[in-house]
Amino acid sequence: MTTNGKERGSAIARAMAIIEAVSKAERPLSPADLCHQLDIPKPSVHRLISQLEGDGYLQTSMRGLIVPGDRLHGMALGILYSSRFKALRQAILQKLTDEIGETCGIAIPNGTEMIYYDRVQTDWPLQIHLQVGSHTPSWCTASGKLYLSSITKDRRLRLINKLPLKQYTRNTITDANILEEELQGIKKSGIGTDNEEFVDGMVACAVPVYDAKGRLFACLFTHAPVIRKSLHELLHYVPVLAKAAKELSCLVDGADEDSKNSD
Repeated sequence: MTTNGKERGSAIARAMAIIEAVSKAERPLSPADLCHQLDIPKPSVHRLISQLEGDGYLQTSMRGLIVPGDRLHGMALGILYSSRFKALRQAILQKLTDEIGETCGIAIPNGTEMIYYDRVQTDWPLQIHLQVGSHTPSWCTASGKLYLSSITKDRRLRLINKLPLKQYTRNTITDANILEEELQGIKKSGIGTDNEEFVDGMVACAVPVYDAKGRLFACLFTHAPVIRKSLHELLHYVPVLAKAAKELSCLVDGADEDSKNSD
């Protein structure tokens, strides 16, 4: 009983170490990387990866590298989007929406897409309705382009060349080289833009929400119909967006500190 308990505890600890390593890695890891980094025997790493894949925590890319699975994404999002922080998050979004006068929300990277995760809408009769939980393309949305600009150039180019680059509107960028030029500009400015590239008649801008290590964790955006605000007018609110994004980043940092203190 005791030996089995120790073995089980060791397996759990190793599985959690693998999950932590994959979630914090700046690039996808190979099983060999995990063996070396965590000092876990190769057979054990492969067995645990297989089990974690089966449970949905990890998945293997076409190149044989280990990346977070859907359940691991859900765990990560739970920090900021748990009910514990819902009131604070909603208060930040509500204040921002009141100040800008347009819908504001949070989008999360998810592979080649963005998840429209939370929002506070305005009371205008004319609104653009994107449901919470919607998956939006990365190459033609303000948040998606901001996320793409944040990853390393090599990884970004590989990803761009695999994107379908579907044309949603007359302004959608469908040329990979032109898109890369656009993303380089966004990387310098730190502001994602959508000039009627995803939905005709809608403009948007987005700023990054960083985690404690300075990595893009989410994107804070606002969008508006062009009949009410132009992209140029919307960009005037970037300073208040950036301030709200910093407040959201503090929620993430606070959750991390609470987690450390409870260990």
